[in-house]
Amino acid sequence: MAKLTPYFYSSNAVEQANFYVQALGGEFQHRMTYGQVPGTDEAFKDKIIHMSFVAAGVTFFIADTMHGTSGSSGYDLSLEFGSEEEASQAFANLSEDGKVIMPLEKQFWGSLFGRLEDRYGIKWQVTTAATEQQG
Repeated sequence: MAKLTPYFYSSNAVEQANFYVQALGGEFQHRMTYGQVPGTDEAFKDKIIHMSFVAAGVTFFIADTMHGTSGSSGYDLSLEFGSEEEASQAFANLSEDGKVIMPLEKQFWGSLFGRLEDRYGIKWQVTTAATEQQG
């Protein structure tokens, strides 16, 4: 059995992680800078080599990259919430300064579902558990 942990590469890891912690509720767990690595160039000493944080009960990893970022292209991250209120709040928070691809609305299968691209180019699906089973 495996455990999947999303790992973001960012042009500003601290800012991006802080956005998710604020948007989804959570906390920072571990932070290591390039300055902790012997022989690191002084210009990179405050950049993040690895950080972990929890948001919406999910563990994420993030690091600063010096090679640019491209967001997500061939995948979405999907968050399922236990209540419509939680899903609506998360959707509103994540879409701030981002782009709504599909508004968060009740779907024919019985759950709320919406899709967005956040300000960092990450695509998210926000949903609730289906309330009715389709036969």
